[in-house]
Amino acid sequence: MSVSISFISATTEELVRAEREPSWAEEYVDQLYDGDNFPAPDRPFGGPDKAWGGLQFLFDEAGVGPEFLMDGFMILEDGTLFGWDAEQIASLARQLRETPWERLAAHYDPERMAKDDVYPNVWKFDPEGELDWLEYAYEELVEFFAAAAERGLGAFMNFSF
Repeated sequence: MSVSISFISATTEELVRAEREPSWAEEYVDQLYDGDNFPAPDRPFGGPDKAWGGLQFLFDEAGVGPEFLMDGFMILEDGTLFGWDAEQIASLARQLRETPWERLAAHYDPERMAKDDVYPNVWKFDPEGELDWLEYAYEELVEFFAAAAERGLGAFMNFSF
């Protein structure tokens, strides 16, 4: 079993409805990821996937970026679906754009991350390869936030486990 985080953009109207009707939101988000229309060209998506724990460690150490499990608002009471409004997305897009990867990578400490059991705790197996993996996940996250912010969109965040 793995724990992953993904984002898909959302309009303000969708987020408002999701907050009022969580069961609608659950079905709607499932439909966004399913079928022949995924990915929709006008709906940015992406995310750190399983790299979220490692990125969160780097964000925390650098004092920047999102707090994946604290930001946004909970839509489903089981903690698997959150909404992030357009203002949050725009703010994070700016912050991430101003944070070069090297600033985060300077905090990469595979021994400490393994000792602290930072998810997914693969840091000792291939430290350099895992750093490359985190960089790729960071770049995808930056790209998502920038694309959503450019369109004035918020996002649904899926936390699956």
